[in-house]
Amino acid sequence: MRALGIVGKVLFMVCLSVLLVTAAIAFEFNSLWLYKNGFQKYNVSQVTGLAEAELDKAATGLISYFNSDEEYISLTVVRDGRPFELFNQREVAHLKDVKGLIRLNYRLLLGTAIYVGAYAGICLFWRRKRYWRRLAWGVVGGSSIALGMMLALGIGSTILDFGQLFTQFHLFAFTNELWMLDPTRDYLIMLFPEGFWYDAAMLFAKITTGVAVTLGGVAGGYLWKTRRRAKS
Repeated sequence: MRALGIVGKVLFMVCLSVLLVTAAIAFEFNSLWLYKNGFQKYNVSQVTGLAEAELDKAATGLISYFNSDEEYISLTVVRDGRPFELFNQREVAHLKDVKGLIRLNYRLLLGTAIYVGAYAGICLFWRRKRYWRRLAWGVVGGSSIALGMMLALGIGSTILDFGQLFTQFHLFAFTNELWMLDPTRDYLIMLFPEGFWYDAAMLFAKITTGVAVTLGGVAGGYLWKTRRRAKS
């Protein structure tokens, strides 16, 4: 039973760290604010020739597509009074691959959320302080793993530059070269230049770090407080 408890606790820590990471990723892919902020910061309207209203349509269309059952995206926008399909066949095929990764992220998010919720619920249900302390240690451990991931991301961005890191991610995540787009004619890369993804990565790191520090701090404070009470 003790070994089972240790395995359950370790699994909880791993699941919590994955939950924090996948939740931040899911938030960003569904953040209309993030899309619109990037469009404004990188003058996407001027680069693409699309009005802001059409860019908003593109952003909401992408978010809707990522959360739909549609296999391929079909998104019509207007430029100079003429409607046209925003993405060409190569971009559509790449977005299908991207959607597959997002769906995988959703599955990881759901699975880890179920386990974390069940483990926490069981620990709290027993209403015994040793179980509460076990949960608190698990939260501290899981938060520390998440912080370690963010540290590794920061070190990786320092050793390589972000552009190299971004390229290595694509080589690892995709089995084809559909992601290699032309910024002079492919709207997908015009909408989301490398700078946008750098900003998104930094926001992702800040969100994950902030939540991990908050959870770890609360759990650590509880452990410190109960330890002082036990000594006194």
